[in-house]
Amino acid sequence: MKVIKFGSSTATSPQRLLEIADLVSQHKGESNIVVFSAIDGTTESLEEISDYLYKKNADGAKELTNNLERQYINWANKLYRDSNRCNEVKLYITEMFNSIREISKNIFTIFEEKRIIACGVTLSTHLMYECLKEKGVNIKKLAAIDFMRIDKNEEPDVNYIKENLKKQLEQLGEADIYITEGSICKNAYNEIDYLGIGGNDYTASLIGAAAQVDEIIFWSDSDGIYNNNPRIVKNAEPVKELNFDEAAEISYFLTRIIHPTCIMPAKLANIPVRLMSIGNPNCEGTLISNDFTQNCIKAVASKDGITSIRIKSGRMLMAHGFLRKVFEIFENHKTAIDMVTTSEVGISITIDNDRHIDEIMDSLKRFGTVSCQKGMTIVCIIGDLSCQNIGMQSCIVNALEEIPTHMISYGGSPFNISFLISTRDKDIALNALNNQLFN
Repeated sequence: MKVIKFGSSTATSPQRLLEIADLVSQHKGESNIVVFSAIDGTTESLEEISDYLYKKNADGAKELTNNLERQYINWANKLYRDSNRCNEVKLYITEMFNSIREISKNIFTIFEEKRIIACGVTLSTHLMYECLKEKGVNIKKLAAIDFMRIDKNEEPDVNYIKENLKKQLEQLGEADIYITEGSICKNAYNEIDYLGIGGNDYTASLIGAAAQVDEIIFWSDSDGIYNNNPRIVKNAEPVKELNFDEAAEISYFLTRIIHPTCIMPAKLANIPVRLMSIGNPNCEGTLISNDFTQNCIKAVASKDGITSIRIKSGRMLMAHGFLRKVFEIFENHKTAIDMVTTSEVGISITIDNDRHIDEIMDSLKRFGTVSCQKGMTIVCIIGDLSCQNIGMQSCIVNALEEIPTHMISYGGSPFNISFLISTRDKDIALNALNNQLFN
């Protein structure tokens, strides 16, 4: 048994849905579980509808709802050859959008918003379910809300998921394919909820771990993970194999391909994850497992939109509790810290969300002199960077000898060394590292 997840980037047109149906139907007889995402752009449209409802603009919400319904009716007309099936699907679509209209008549809160957004993946999963039925696949629908649950801390209730997934599969009986919705779940109060950003990946990984499958396959619009940015470095190539720890490091930079949350369940269950491209299904993609290759650099990645903050204070010298007080400021503003470097009298920190930068800077001024620099990029090198891999660190530094470096973070993980540079120097840095490490 395998878990096969299709992301929103694969569901971009009726023709692409039919191609996905062909791919899935090739796995007849394997009793695989397919995790399906919302059609590309649907979640954003439903969020916009919700935003209008928050603002009490019912007419604006109604217009967007009608437009989205027409899009789905149009897709149904192109997906099914059987007119009876097509009419049944269009009736299902109409009923689903009528339920959205009913939700919008009541007082609108975050709970109603979650119910509306859940409709996106419910719709797309039903469309794919009917496509596969029309192809003669013995397929059964596995409702995610019957077994996916998060606890009061909004963390997956792993024992509940495992127990109820097994129960649902037994009740449904044998099938070639079981299809379920990505991301959506029930919360500890039995309300419809979802796993947030990366929720589709997380769903697939949690199901794979609960069912102890042989492999988890993620289909997207990318040929796996590249060893560098192919838009900047001409001879960048897909990475064939990654260790889970290496993948966890690089996933921060490549959330569109694989989200960090999906790594841990598969790693702990020792289930390999394969990343495949819907546009190039014959490509090997990238295999992520617990296997590890020593003395090997796997990839270079980068992330823009970084802000660096520097705190200089004589009060830090030999003082205990200073770092805790600084970090609490970021925690109070719900702002995650990416990189940290320290000296006896200073701290440098990077963040990728500067929404509360003014408040953070104002609070930090209680502890010392504070400066801020925007327009920065983190460049990260992934692979065996343990102290035993002698010489590799100097090789990386030498590649960046002509690039002004604002911060270096090394030692927090044996799989990662990160540099903070100005975004204007990124292209030169990525090509220099590629020439030094991979050519």
